[in-house]
Parts: sequence; C-alpha cells; structure tokens
Amino acid sequence: MTRSTGAAGSRADTAKLNRGFGMLAVLGVILVVAGVIGLIYTAAATLTTMLLFGWLLLVGGLIGLLHAVQARQTSFFWLGLVVAALNIAAGVVIIKTPEAAAEALTMFAALLFLTGGVFRLVGSLVVRGPQFGWTLVQGAFGLLLGILVLATWPSSSQYVIGTFFSLSLLFDGLGLIATGYGGRRVVGMVAGK
Repeated sequence: MTRSTGAAGSRADTAKLNRGFGMLAVLGVILVVAGVIGLIYTAAATLTTMLLFGWLLLVGGLIGLLHAVQARQTSFFWLGLVVAALNIAAGVVIIKTPEAAAEALTMFAALLFLTGGVFRLVGSLVVRGPQFGWTLVQGAFGLLLGILVLATWPSSSQYVIGTFFSLSLLFDGLGLIATGYGGRRVVGMVAGK
C-alpha cells in the first residue's frame, strides 16, 4: 500500500512539474509574439517601453517614499527620501514626455555603444588575449552601432528603444520555450525510469 501511495505521489509530482514547464513554454510563446509585434511596430514599442519605464519609476519611488517614512528614525531616512523623490520626479517627467525621454535614452545608449566599442577595440589590440578576434569584432560592432544611432539621432529614438526591448522579449521568450520544452523532456526521461 505504501508503494502504490508513493507511485501515485510520484505521478502527481511529475504531472505538476510537466504543467510548470508547460506554463514556462506558454509564457515563452507569449513573449515571442510580443517581441515580433514590437519589431513590426517599433515606434509603438518605444512609446510603450518609455511609458512602462516611467510608471515603474513612479511606483518604485512611491514605495521607496513609504519605506523611507517608515524608517524615519534611522540613518537611511534622508538617503531613502532623496532617492524616492528622484524616482518620482523622473517617472513623472518620462510619463509626461515619453518622446523626449526616448531621445535622451537613445543618446545615452549610443554613447554607451561608442565608448564600449572603443574600449573593446583598444583593449583587444593592447592585450591580444585568446579571445582577440571576438573582442575585436564586438568592439567594431559596438562602435558601428553607436555611430549609426548617433548619425540618425533624434529620429532614431523612435525605433531604437522599441527594437532593443522587442529583441529582448523575443530572445527571453525563446529561452523560456527552450527551458519549458527541455524541462518536460527531462521530467519525461526521469519519470520513465
């Protein structure tokens, strides 16, 4: 009787794991679809991303403010208050002017690509380590990407953020699909033993 109870519990656990991995795969499909739609409508994806970012800053700032008020008797209070106020202010500005925020964030991203590309190029030429070729290619690609984004700025701000966010959704979704599918296969192999 104990063996049958253990087998039934094992089948229930296997079914629960399969459902969990199946839900990961379903979430992955949803993210892939959202990523593809975002790549098709990059301007809308950029605007949506900026509004989402603004709301996250605003809500995070309000929660930080609440936490700072609760910790008003500690040394954390003033730092927490300043950080919360900055988050709230940044959130309000981004929500009110998402296009201008996208322009600023695009400029920042282009400058990061440029500086990262230059450092990788110079670093690969100076160090000449085992990954010399890949580092050189990464540096050249980052530099080229930064130049391309800056050359078309501010019009590039309409699609750059949305494209990056959509690609992130797409690749995260593909990763979740692979994890869900692989997890179900592993569970099936282990349960079959």
